[in-house]
Amino acid sequence: MSASPPTIAISKVEQDQEALALLTWKANLDNQTQVLLSSWFGRNSCHHWFGVACHRSGSVSDLNLQSCGLKGTLQNLNFSSLPNLLTLNLSNNSLHGTIPTNIGNISKLITILDLGSNHFTGVIPEQLGFLTSLRVLSLASNNFRGSILPFIGNLKNLTILNLYENELSGSIPQEIGLLRSLNELDLGINSLIGPITPSIGNLRNLTTLYLFTNKLSGSIPQEIGLLRSLNYLALSFNNLTGSIPHSIGNLRNLTTLYLAANKLSGSIPQEIGLLRSLNELDLGINSLIGPITPSIGNLRNLTTLYLAANKLSGSIPQEIGLLRSLNELDLGINSLIGPITPSIGNLRNLTTLYLHTNKLFGFIPQEIGLLRSLNDLELSVNSLTGPIPPSIGNLRNLTTLYLGANKLSGFIPQEIGLLRSLNDLDLSFNNLNGSIPASIGNLSSLTSLGLNHNKLSGALPLEMNNITHLEYLQLYENNFIGQLPDEICLGRALVNFSASRNHFTGPVPKSLKNCTSLFRVRLGGNQLTGDIAESFGVYLNLNYIDLSSNNFYRELSEKWGQCHKLTHLNISNNNISGAIPPQLRRATQLQRLDLSSNHLSGKIPKELGMLPLLFDLLLTNNDLSGSIPLKLGKLADLQTLDLASNNLSGQIPKQIGNLLKLSSLNLSGNRFVDSIPDEIGKLLRLWSLDLSQNMLTGEIPPLLGELRYLETLNLSHNQLSGTIPHTFDDLISLTSADISYNQLEGPLPNIKALAPFEAFRNNKGLCGNNVTHLKPCSPKKATKFSVLIILLLIVSTLLFLFAFIIGIYFLVQKLRKKTTKSTLEAADVKDLFAIWGHDGELLYEHIIQGTDNFSSKHCIGTGGYGTVYKAKLPNGRVVAVKKLHYSSDQDGGDMVDLKAFESEIHALTQIRHRNIVKLYGFSSFAENSFLIYEFMEKGSLRNILSNDEEAAEKLDWIVRLNIVEGVAKALSYKLYLGHVDKENELNDDDDDWEYEEGPA
Repeated sequence: MSASPPTIAISKVEQDQEALALLTWKANLDNQTQVLLSSWFGRNSCHHWFGVACHRSGSVSDLNLQSCGLKGTLQNLNFSSLPNLLTLNLSNNSLHGTIPTNIGNISKLITILDLGSNHFTGVIPEQLGFLTSLRVLSLASNNFRGSILPFIGNLKNLTILNLYENELSGSIPQEIGLLRSLNELDLGINSLIGPITPSIGNLRNLTTLYLFTNKLSGSIPQEIGLLRSLNYLALSFNNLTGSIPHSIGNLRNLTTLYLAANKLSGSIPQEIGLLRSLNELDLGINSLIGPITPSIGNLRNLTTLYLAANKLSGSIPQEIGLLRSLNELDLGINSLIGPITPSIGNLRNLTTLYLHTNKLFGFIPQEIGLLRSLNDLELSVNSLTGPIPPSIGNLRNLTTLYLGANKLSGFIPQEIGLLRSLNDLDLSFNNLNGSIPASIGNLSSLTSLGLNHNKLSGALPLEMNNITHLEYLQLYENNFIGQLPDEICLGRALVNFSASRNHFTGPVPKSLKNCTSLFRVRLGGNQLTGDIAESFGVYLNLNYIDLSSNNFYRELSEKWGQCHKLTHLNISNNNISGAIPPQLRRATQLQRLDLSSNHLSGKIPKELGMLPLLFDLLLTNNDLSGSIPLKLGKLADLQTLDLASNNLSGQIPKQIGNLLKLSSLNLSGNRFVDSIPDEIGKLLRLWSLDLSQNMLTGEIPPLLGELRYLETLNLSHNQLSGTIPHTFDDLISLTSADISYNQLEGPLPNIKALAPFEAFRNNKGLCGNNVTHLKPCSPKKATKFSVLIILLLIVSTLLFLFAFIIGIYFLVQKLRKKTTKSTLEAADVKDLFAIWGHDGELLYEHIIQGTDNFSSKHCIGTGGYGTVYKAKLPNGRVVAVKKLHYSSDQDGGDMVDLKAFESEIHALTQIRHRNIVKLYGFSSFAENSFLIYEFMEKGSLRNILSNDEEAAEKLDWIVRLNIVEGVAKALSYKLYLGHVDKENELNDDDDDWEYEEGPA
């Protein structure tokens, strides 16, 4: 038994406790809320306190502050001080935080607890299960999370449970079935998962069950049919599967049935026809199959029928015409066949009729004109034939008429002009012919008109100038002639305008120049004329414009660069002349630029390389000259580059190899010279490459064989030579290739793309086994490369022999020097620094100063006998100074055989040979002994050979042969003189290479 409300006056102490509890809570709310509750003061909460009601005993019974703008929390509300509270309604405020667990201490008499439409967070406290007298519990429209706990089964007096629009998760507890007094259960708009518990069938008094917009799965339980009192059932927007249970037919009191947006399958059960009280039926967006059951005709009270977006088949049952109360009928996006039943004309209350995206055929019935209440009529994407019935003109309330994508034929009826309420008219993708009736000018409310893809002809009626609110006008793919309407953008509302592929002539309408609302414009494929710079303005919202294949002339305006949202600019195939304006770089959103087939001249602006989003650049068939700007290599997103048929010249820049997303490259019909850069082989996404009709020379780079996605290759009409790389065998995707009219020789790769004679004709010496028009390839002869390898091996052997002889010579010299002790002491040696050939111009001190006392920052090389430094003398001369490693005998470090050293140096200074660097002099001080050589700018051969890339760039095979020859000549000369040193390097002088003694 529940406690009864007090009838005897409560004590003053209890009254004070209630007032104190409420005042304490008020003090912790925000300032604005405290002002709202300004009537709360004193010790008697029953004395005109706003929102507070009391029992006769003087105790607080109701606290109702619904929709008062309260801001704060419940943390400071002492629920235990309100022992006789029956109703607590704080809904529709801005209260936040968690519900304190001491809410379980509130009055056991409480029957209504409504905290809905606030900002509460956290989990629902299980202490609510102590409030067993509750009849209404609403925590809806908050941010509660966690699962619905089993304590909910304790609240057996509940008639209303609202937990919708939270963040609740987990499954629906089976204890929900214990709430046998429940009338309304709303758990919608959460994240509940799992199946609908069968225990829900125990709620025999339930009139409303809302579980929509969750993540529930599994099938609809058969027990749902036990809820015979149910009026509203909404299970939409879940992941429910299986078929609709036949027990659904037991719900004879049902007025609303929403099962849409699930994964239900099977057919519509005929028991659905037993729900004669049904007003709204929505089974859309499922996977239901089979025909629409004729029993649906029994639902005479039905006002809304949604069966869209299923897989329903068969014809529209004529029983649909019995639903005379129907306001909305949506059967769209199914596989319905057959004609539109004429009985549909009985639905005189119909405001919405959607039959689009089916397989309906036959004529549009004349009876459609009886639906005078109709607002929206959509029959598009079917196979309807015949003319548009003139009775369509009776639909005076129509705002939307979609008949597009059918096979309608005949004229547009002039009765169309009677639909003065029409906003959207789509007749596109049909076979309509004739001209547009002048009555269309009556549709002054029209905002969207689609007539594209028909066979309409004639001039546009002048009355179209009356349609001043147009936002979308689609006229493309017809046979219209004459001029475009002058006032087409009089209302400055036009957003999307397409009239391409007609026969329009004359200038662009003046109203279009100032039509700043434009977003997308397509006028290509007409015969429009005019100065391109004067016909168009600045469009700040423009995203796409196609003016191709017209007769526009003069020069491009720099104003296109001010269209900052422009992504697509196509003015190809016109008569545009002059230079490409560099100001286009300001259109930084540009993705596609097509100016091909005009008369553009001058250079390609390097500023085009500053368009970071560009993926298509088409400039083919113009009179452009100069070289390809290197900055185009920065267009990282470029996919198509077409510069064909111009007067471009110079080398193909290596930077093209940076365009890693490039799929099509066409540089044909220009005057490019030199070799094909290896870097093109890095374009691994390339599927089309055309370099034909240029003046390219050299060999085909083997790296082209890395282009595994290449389908089309054209290198014809150049001056390419050498053999075709064997890597061409790896071009597995190649379907078309042309290497004709070059000077190629050697075997033809065995790929189908090169099989036709036209693909390889007119070359120097191609051969192929079993290839028509080619002589067989003879057994392999030594190639130039193999000859070079053999030659280098021979020369290397000779050099090894020379080195061996030199080693023997120095070994003998060293043994001879050890037998003689130097007679010169370092202290007695006068200034032994001597310079031959420069009259003493170089001084010892200058060498020390020029190298900062042989600092490492001047070091340019290190050898086995010394370290080489670069020294700049006061007179500006630059020399190479080789500081010798200190050499001492076993007795204490004297210079070995000083006189022999000086004699040797003197002899070396007399050497004059083009392959040997000149020695200027020496110093033989014990502290600093060094040699002074002529300084050679280009460094050491050893350093060059140690860097593969530098060696490949500077030392081709011709240069290397010259080096070998120079080495041989230098060695021969020095052996003749009797002077050979191990430290010998090469240097470059006037593009030739020299063998030199000492550092370079």
